[in-house]
Amino acid sequence: MYNNYDHSSTKQSPFFNVYGRDPQFDPVHITQDTSPGKLSTKIPSVQQDVNTELEFAINRSMRYAEKSIASPPVFNPGDMGWLFSKNIKSARPTRKLSERCLGPFPILKKVSIHAYHLKLPYQWKSIDPVFHISLIEPVKTSTIPSQHQELPPQIVIEEEEEWEVSQILDSNFKRGKLWYLVEWKGFSQDLERSTW
Repeated sequence: MYNNYDHSSTKQSPFFNVYGRDPQFDPVHITQDTSPGKLSTKIPSVQQDVNTELEFAINRSMRYAEKSIASPPVFNPGDMGWLFSKNIKSARPTRKLSERCLGPFPILKKVSIHAYHLKLPYQWKSIDPVFHISLIEPVKTSTIPSQHQELPPQIVIEEEEEWEVSQILDSNFKRGKLWYLVEWKGFSQDLERSTW
């Protein structure tokens, strides 16, 4: 019977917590004094014991939960971050085929404790560039020199960064305009850096 077992949080049975005594199953052998005067003096001490045990159980649960929660990554302006595609609509026929992460994108500034402002491509101008920290994953740089791809030199025209086009991979009509999927020179092996 549930009411008869000691609870893990209070270390006492629920029946004892309410009535201040253990239940009697054999009415012939009543050994405890159950007079109202005796019970009324005992119940406040039982309630205090229950509150103490519950506070201990809450603190234990909080300590356990804090161990399992990882601290969020900290980004500085200029760092690169992958953006989880959770809330971003994809052109793929099904969500299952979409990329899990988009980018990487440079982080412009920290908006709040839990949000960062990213520099998104121009074609994403309808998307708010401020994202929650849970949607951004830091870019892990490889320590193996052969896996590091050097960026090609930037071309600066009228104080704006420009890149040379290597080839056009695809074209598509969107909203009455013709869009091109461009592969940039120096990124021929990296399809993620190709942009519309």
